[in-house]
Amino acid sequence: MIYLKYKYNTLQFFFLIIGIILLFCGCSSNWEADKGKTVFRYNEAAGIRSLDPAFARDQAQIWACNQLFNTLVQLDDKLMLQPSIAQRWTISEEGKEYTFTLRQDVYFHDDPLFLNGKGRKVVASDFVYSFNRIVDAKIASPGLWVFNDVEKQGSSYAFSAPNDTTFVIRLKHAFAPFLSLLSMQYCSVVPREVAEHYGLDFRNHPVGTGPFHFKMWKEGVKLVFVKNENYFEKDNQGVKLPYLDAVAITFVVDKQSAFLEFVKGNLDFLSGLDAGYKDELLTPDGELQAKYKNKFKLYSEPYLNTEYLGFLMDTTLVNTPLKVKKVRQAINYAFDRKKMMRYLRNNIGTPGIHGMIPVGLPGFDTSIRGYEYKPEKAAELLAEAGFPKGRGMGTITLNVTSSYMDICKYIQQQLINLGLDVKVEVSQAGALREMIAQSKIPWFRGSWIADYPDAENYLSLFYSKNFCPDGPNYTHFSNKAYDLLYEKARIETNNSIRYTYYQQMDNLLMEEAPVVVLYYDKVLRFTQKNIQGLGSNPMNLLTLKKVRKN
Repeated sequence: MIYLKYKYNTLQFFFLIIGIILLFCGCSSNWEADKGKTVFRYNEAAGIRSLDPAFARDQAQIWACNQLFNTLVQLDDKLMLQPSIAQRWTISEEGKEYTFTLRQDVYFHDDPLFLNGKGRKVVASDFVYSFNRIVDAKIASPGLWVFNDVEKQGSSYAFSAPNDTTFVIRLKHAFAPFLSLLSMQYCSVVPREVAEHYGLDFRNHPVGTGPFHFKMWKEGVKLVFVKNENYFEKDNQGVKLPYLDAVAITFVVDKQSAFLEFVKGNLDFLSGLDAGYKDELLTPDGELQAKYKNKFKLYSEPYLNTEYLGFLMDTTLVNTPLKVKKVRQAINYAFDRKKMMRYLRNNIGTPGIHGMIPVGLPGFDTSIRGYEYKPEKAAELLAEAGFPKGRGMGTITLNVTSSYMDICKYIQQQLINLGLDVKVEVSQAGALREMIAQSKIPWFRGSWIADYPDAENYLSLFYSKNFCPDGPNYTHFSNKAYDLLYEKARIETNNSIRYTYYQQMDNLLMEEAPVVVLYYDKVLRFTQKNIQGLGSNPMNLLTLKKVRKN
């Protein structure tokens, strides 16, 4: 999520500091004050709008829901599928029918709506209800697309429960990544009696099966989860999970203030890198500064997140030179990504000189013909497009949010050196998303974090039938050859053949240049020294059930 930074006058700053002190020092509860209780504390600058997994569309909601709910299957830190509520599964030979056998020791959290207030056992019909809830138009879940490939009989989706421990899904056609989709928080199991009782207010009364259960939420201030004593998973030594007693989440918007609280030890965990403190925390080579090496732990690995600039490709907007392929190619060649990463990102990430598929995903290939810094080639392409040294192009505008101004200003200067007249226009994150969805701007800053660990998720951004606002094709890229390869890849169950299709699509994208790939991100996590077992993963999923706090 992207948030604007604000300038404070003296009085505003005073009240900000007082608010932060009250937030971190005055919001304790009895369970937190008890000696011996282990509470994992982190800040969520982006805020949380809902604790209903049907609306877990961004990282803030996903992280919270991952502590409260479970799915049929789960991903480990290597992104390998593992059992969760489903202890095993089979896939039919033609790849269309998935049959899951459920554990019999999984119970919903205690809640007054259950008999005697005790959480009841999860059965297969709970998954039928939960999945039908996601596709229910009245719920309007943004996760509806997860089940696009499920077979339908009339208006009914092919979800069935032959008995309490067997759950079956039937697809229209084979789709190799489908099992990975079922690990998403959208696919969490929820109890019908609670979800229907609260309706839309289930967001404030979440009841799941996860390692923690809901305790209290003062929106914009503090959110607390408490250990689920009846959780079904155990560690390799047979010890019940989770180890922590509670999770406490605060919502300080100012990232510099949250960083200072982390430095003082009032937070246990910090994720990502902000321009406000990157040089204080990291060396130019992306290592912890010497003064913090004995204080914090740093976890870093490739992140399934591609950062890019997108061009609107269709005829919605007229009279823009950005519709000319050679102009888009020239922009791609015109700036030095390696220099950008070193000086603006402390080398956190990999320069985007290949395709759209990020480092860390099967299908990523260094042979993909992306773009490196070639200013002479950029000038040559501009001249061939009829705009020598940018003459005749007029002003082109790049729409961004303030969080990305450093990178976009850098690119702007490099393009000005090429002769282009480039304006950088700043919008609030919500307004920018709306303009992109409505195809109102020709050039915009974007990023794509994997929903599931398959390159198809990235390539779907350019399939012509996925035009926004109903799909993720924000550039409105349309290419018949690309569509044919995409449709072949979706139903191909042989991984090596599917990856070949992926690479062909990625090469085609780089030739047509509907985007400027900036960089492939890195997961960056900092913890206090007394935090054990947090680990890291390429999807940056926060899993706290195996965390210890010494």
